[in-house]
Amino acid sequence: MCIAVPAEIIEIKEGNIALVDFGGLKQEIRIDLVDVIIGDFVLVHVGFAIQKLNRDEALETRELFKQCYEEMGQEAFPA
Repeated sequence: MCIAVPAEIIEIKEGNIALVDFGGLKQEIRIDLVDVIIGDFVLVHVGFAIQKLNRDEALETRELFKQCYEEMGQEAFPA
């Protein structure tokens, strides 16, 4: 099973690399497959943005992930 996680583009760097925020966890990803600007939301799978999402859809999906982790007694993105 493969899971793609929504993230917000917070910085775009040279070489098709972006810094994204997964809702507390920041990480660099590749943006070769999508045309994005700062503030866009994307689905991230294995370090690549694979699709743009609208903001409402991304935040709703992020909330569902958070609820799943809470049900398992874990933090979604531990500090």
